[in-house]
Amino acid sequence: MEVHLTPDQEVFVRQAIESGRLHRVEDALEEALALWEERERKRAELLATLDEAEASLARGEGRVISQESMRALAEEVHQRGLARLAAEKSAPR
Repeated sequence: MEVHLTPDQEVFVRQAIESGRLHRVEDALEEALALWEERERKRAELLATLDEAEASLARGEGRVISQESMRALAEEVHQRGLARLAAEKSAPR
């Protein structure tokens, strides 16, 4: 396979090699592909999560968000935090 880089990309790769960050041009391509694969994997996971959320909403499992419900959620989180702190203080060491 033959790959053509833009002049800016060539300079970028050359600088990485000269600095010792990479040893060969192929290393740059391998790293770029690994990052691309990881990004695509995360994208697929995000899309699957969105599909799951949409299906949940379609089943009526959604939550109505209002100022009141946000205050209640914040209070619930606060109370759980206080309970956790109290449990940690009373736990034997």
